[in-house]
Amino acid sequence: MTSHSSSLPLAVTMGDPAGCGPQITARAWQALREDAGAPFYVIAEADLFDCATRDISNPADASSVFPTALPVLPLKADLPPVETGRPNSASAKGILESIETATQHALNGLAGGVVTNPISKAVLYSAGFAHPGHTEYLAAICEEATTKPCKPVMMLVGGGLRVALATIHIPLISVPLHLTPEHLSETARITAEALHRDFGIASPRLAFTGLNPHAGESGTIGTEERDIINPLAARLRAEGIDISDARPGDTVFAEMLDGRFDGIIAMTHDQGLIPVKTLDFWGGVNTTLGLPIVRTSPDHGTAYDAARENAARPDSLISAIRLARKMASNRLAHV
Repeated sequence: MTSHSSSLPLAVTMGDPAGCGPQITARAWQALREDAGAPFYVIAEADLFDCATRDISNPADASSVFPTALPVLPLKADLPPVETGRPNSASAKGILESIETATQHALNGLAGGVVTNPISKAVLYSAGFAHPGHTEYLAAICEEATTKPCKPVMMLVGGGLRVALATIHIPLISVPLHLTPEHLSETARITAEALHRDFGIASPRLAFTGLNPHAGESGTIGTEERDIINPLAARLRAEGIDISDARPGDTVFAEMLDGRFDGIIAMTHDQGLIPVKTLDFWGGVNTTLGLPIVRTSPDHGTAYDAARENAARPDSLISAIRLARKMASNRLAHV
């Protein structure tokens, strides 16, 4: 990213055009159009949006257009007719083009960051998509462009919490197999660096959750904490990373809200998402750490039913746009 990333508009992807993306994008623009610090443009087709739009040919035009119309950078791919609430695999080419274009813009210094609207992996898989998901596709684009490996780490932000996930979409029975010292240490280092660089925290204080109830109770309810997590935490502290031994999952989130920690690394997907969504169901944000670009996303899916009823709420997308802007600004200050 260029050194003036915080002054650049954000690139918003189309997402699945049959889902909530078009509605929440239009509503986010309506909520933010008078905010000079939050310009964005969307890579899509103008007729998807129920608001004033204006086509642009260059991201540099987005900021001047933004106060009066949603800036739209048209797709090169032709979209099939869109029926809201009914996904269509023929849209996959346009969905992927929007993601790739937004990512390339951020990598090339044309956009301050990327905010991705929700997609359906099933729609993409039916069209031959070869990546496990949205995040992995973004990482692959970044790796190809920079020739440097990327290890993406998912972090959920909301309700006063910042929770990175050590494992994501895998069965619970498989989680212990993934909690290797190498994987956990890399996750911790990426999270600590992101809290410093992207969230502006001078000396981040991290906590590991335990995998087992009561963080294993000294090995009487499970040994992962005693044998893997706590020895690793000690090594990370010796490197200068301020991170706790495994803390019980039923108390560590309250400890962060009380100011003890700046971020938490949860061992499982639901362990991390449940507290964030309970505290801030509508406004939570999914952000990807470990990429050379800023990337945020609403913390929800395509919401086909809500889109069909024209009832999709933009809260999470608005929060994602605001967080991406703050992260881009903090990266600039960090340079």
